Amino acid sequence: MKYVFKHKLIGLCVLIFFYTSHTAAQSDNFETNLVYAQNKQPSQYIILDSLFKPYKYEDVKMNRLLKMSKDISWNEGASYALNALGVKQRDLSNYDRSLQLHEEAVTYAEKAESNELKIMSLNMIGVVYRRMDVVKLALDYHTEALKIAYSVMEPSQSVTHSIAISQNSIGNIYLALKQYDLALEQFNKSLKIEKQANNRLGLAINHHNIGYAQEELGHLDKALSNYEISLNYNNSIDSEIGRVICFNSIGGIYLKQGNYKDAKPIILKALEKALNIDDQYYISASYLNLGQLETETDQLVAAEKHLKKALNIATSYNLKSTVAESSKLLSVVNQKNQNFKTALKYYKDAVDIENTILTEQNLQYVNDIAVEYENENKNNQIKALAIENEAVRLRLERNKQILLYTSLLLGALGIALFIIHRTKALKRDKHILTLEQDMLRSQMNPHFIFNSLNSIKLYIINNDKTNAVYYLNKFSKLIRKILMASKEKETSLADELETMKLYMNIENIRFDNEIDFNIKVDPTINTEITKIPSLVLQPFLENSLWHGLSSKSDNKKIDLIVSKNTPDYITVEIIDNGIGRLASKKINDNKRLERNSVGIDITKARLANFSESYQNSYTLAIEDLYDDQTPSGTKIILQIPIKLKNQMIS
Repeated sequence: MKYVFKHKLIGLCVLIFFYTSHTAAQSDNFETNLVYAQNKQPSQYIILDSLFKPYKYEDVKMNRLLKMSKDISWNEGASYALNALGVKQRDLSNYDRSLQLHEEAVTYAEKAESNELKIMSLNMIGVVYRRMDVVKLALDYHTEALKIAYSVMEPSQSVTHSIAISQNSIGNIYLALKQYDLALEQFNKSLKIEKQANNRLGLAINHHNIGYAQEELGHLDKALSNYEISLNYNNSIDSEIGRVICFNSIGGIYLKQGNYKDAKPIILKALEKALNIDDQYYISASYLNLGQLETETDQLVAAEKHLKKALNIATSYNLKSTVAESSKLLSVVNQKNQNFKTALKYYKDAVDIENTILTEQNLQYVNDIAVEYENENKNNQIKALAIENEAVRLRLERNKQILLYTSLLLGALGIALFIIHRTKALKRDKHILTLEQDMLRSQMNPHFIFNSLNSIKLYIINNDKTNAVYYLNKFSKLIRKILMASKEKETSLADELETMKLYMNIENIRFDNEIDFNIKVDPTINTEITKIPSLVLQPFLENSLWHGLSSKSDNKKIDLIVSKNTPDYITVEIIDNGIGRLASKKINDNKRLERNSVGIDITKARLANFSESYQNSYTLAIEDLYDDQTPSGTKIILQIPIKLKNQMIS
């Protein structure tokens, strides 16, 4: 069985422009350009890049540009410098720092009201998330960049290139999800734009990615031809990283063809160049390809050594695809050495990693977003045509009678109103059908659903349409989130907190909005990446509501605090200022029917199961709060593990 290294072209989506002799001359001297920029504060990206493109990868100079830009409130310069620094950190595999810099670049682009810089910044964030194999976030940022780019009526050269970059990036996401035909469609769209602009870097990127998709579809000769075209473009622009990628890909084709003699020198050349540029992503990729070659030629000792190097680097930098591929190859090596137990362990590790990337939800999410941005593109084209047609119509109708003009205008308005009304009716009907299906599958407490709908009904009866619509939207969004969460064992902390906000919003209706609910999250926690069991916090909030606050007359408060005091856990505290557990128990003992805590028991079991994949188990503690020996509430302290068990390295 062959496990040939699959190499994605990530990290090269940088725009190259060719400018006038005046601006090219300015680029020869950084100090001169800095003074020029300080005095003129240009806003167009083409001028910015002509001044500072030669210094993009020099941290000291880009930091000087950033400081100067901030000092004089030149937002365009700050955004440009932050993006350059972010790309440098990304190429060093410092992904968290890279994300911070690009996100700050978005902020300055928005202050400058520059669509060009905002689109570029969003694309850069998407590239970082692609390297981390965080598919959903990568697609979100590239799609947002694409939407903004399509909304520009007269796009500049940089905006047009950004469209090509977004399409190329979405194609790369399809590659990661093994949707090769869809990937080819995106790469060909991007290639068309790059050909029109004669952008050799963009041509190199797209030809390589087309070759990768063709390789996966089994068209090895076509793939090899595109890899060689890409290599020629990379040589013409002297791109060392591009050469590393193409050497590895060409070597991979030779491996599939069984041409080990030609494969070895080109793979070794790729490794040598990867070590010289000190990019950990490409170093791990080159070791993986070399290990593949040695596995195929039964050089098992060398293969195991190089594959473990690839695995160690990939594990350190959270490169999921490389972890999966190196684990598969190590499984093959151990199988050949008759270490079957170890081989099975490596193979299971590879499957587990692949499942985190190739989930059904990710595939569906990508398809949904792809449809959405294609529709957005068509809508913008329709808008542009509508504007042009309107201008022509107005010119033609200037000489017509006022009655005819008015009739046409009213007719157009009537058609528009009919379309809007019909669209709303269809959306409403679709929403009702979806809600009926969701209710059949919902696992929420039926009393909660019944009472929530009753509360919304009261708004309608009282003719409070604003609140009725507001809470009905909240309720439908909550039900949808619950159903989505029920399909998976875990969700992101960001999604869980948003769901809890919706839940408390709905519950607060029945408390006449008397509950002051607050969420506070430690800013050092990346809530999009941190995983917890889905709907794990809802039972605790429900207990605080019905056992702590329902019998209290006023000043009802719940605080949800998420912190990270150790690298092994996140800590979630739910604090209410209710009547306390002892008083609540006395009240419930006197009731004919009391709310049981089955939900808490189920939650504990789910937390225990979730913890099995982590180095530590969860902990749960409940504290009674007192004010001068008077019960003043309850605090729930839940510690959820976040540090996965180490990969086995033998």
